[in-house]
Amino acid sequence: MTLQQVSSFKETKVTGSLYLVPTPIGNLTDMTPRAIETLQQVDLIAAEDTRNTQKLLNHFEIKTPQISFHEHNTQERIGQLVTKLKAGQNIAQVSDAGMPSISDPGHELVKACILEDIAVVALPGPNAALTALIASGLAPQPFLFYGFLPRKTKDLKEQLEQLQYQTATMIFYEAPHRLKKTLRILSDSLGENRQIALCRELTKRYEQYLRGSLKEALEWSEDAEIRGEFVLIVQGNSQGFAQLQAHKKESSDLSLKQQVDALIQAGQKPNQAIKQVAKENGLKKQVVYNEYHQIEGV
Repeated sequence: MTLQQVSSFKETKVTGSLYLVPTPIGNLTDMTPRAIETLQQVDLIAAEDTRNTQKLLNHFEIKTPQISFHEHNTQERIGQLVTKLKAGQNIAQVSDAGMPSISDPGHELVKACILEDIAVVALPGPNAALTALIASGLAPQPFLFYGFLPRKTKDLKEQLEQLQYQTATMIFYEAPHRLKKTLRILSDSLGENRQIALCRELTKRYEQYLRGSLKEALEWSEDAEIRGEFVLIVQGNSQGFAQLQAHKKESSDLSLKQQVDALIQAGQKPNQAIKQVAKENGLKKQVVYNEYHQIEGV
């Protein structure tokens, strides 16, 4: 296999280029001169929401035409956009806010362009995750960017079970109406003393950082009027690797009941512990449940 080499310089290309252009996450003055110039010079702008992007274009007096490109028409649009790029047109792709492809459409189009040897040019710019991270007060690296957690409670708990030993600082996005539920499950899964920074309405008028433990964050959420989009920066588990290795070693010599008890002592709730032990031992949850509660003949 030969390593693919695609240049972004105009003089070396026959096809057009796909420009990934970040847009402000709240403050319009964060739009860079290069981003404005790119949107002015390309032939077409592929926008997540053309109505939202039109407001941005109007503000900067950009007349470039748009075409919609969002999660519901991705497959239909990719072929059309690639055809235009191969014909020599330059296209800018934007999401509603921040970097394309980060919890927004774009990744599939980038992959399609790479397969066709079309240059992909990424512009630096606004990003909510990194903006929140560097002001959180928690370790900025290493970090794990997750984005939006699963919406269903069952899936959310399962995901956090896998993240409880994560040593890197974790970054999540969350909507205001789901924040309280997410904080409660984070506290149950990771421990109420884990540190967190709630970063609200970044770069906007009512920007706010709330820093403390998960217990304190949950208590705040019980009475607060929660508005705005949130970035959650959660402290990693400094002992995560050692705990995981110790847990695996102990589990190999422990009965199912002892494995469940060990997880409960570590802070998990009984049902969570039973489910995790079942998963780690390749057993049905009911088998571990019966063993733990000493239920026979079922």
